[in-house]
Amino acid sequence: MARAATTSDAFNAIAEPQRREILVLLRYGERPVTDLARDLGMTQPQASKHLRVLREVGLVRVREAGKQRLYGLDARGLRPIHEWVGGFERFWSESFDRLDEYVQELKQARQEEPPDDDDQ
Repeated sequence: MARAATTSDAFNAIAEPQRREILVLLRYGERPVTDLARDLGMTQPQASKHLRVLREVGLVRVREAGKQRLYGLDARGLRPIHEWVGGFERFWSESFDRLDEYVQELKQARQEEPPDDDDQ
């Protein structure tokens, strides 16, 4: 089966770890490409390529600020990912609830145990 192009959707775009790191950095506000490249330990051309992919799938926006181009997070592009992951929220909540019940049962059983002879 042929792999979808990296720029076809947000899922493919964020499959690359450095792109996810860019999104994390942009959560805190707009940044120029030079800052992103420095913080991620990559060259400016590498960061620019990643930003282009993120921009093409709607995860990043760019605006001109004088001679600088500032990149910012466009969280609307994350909606499909959020909706997909949200489908697993019930699963995880139920799993954690069952785990909590099990831990409570263990605590209760431990409290009901008679003391060992060594404990006296």
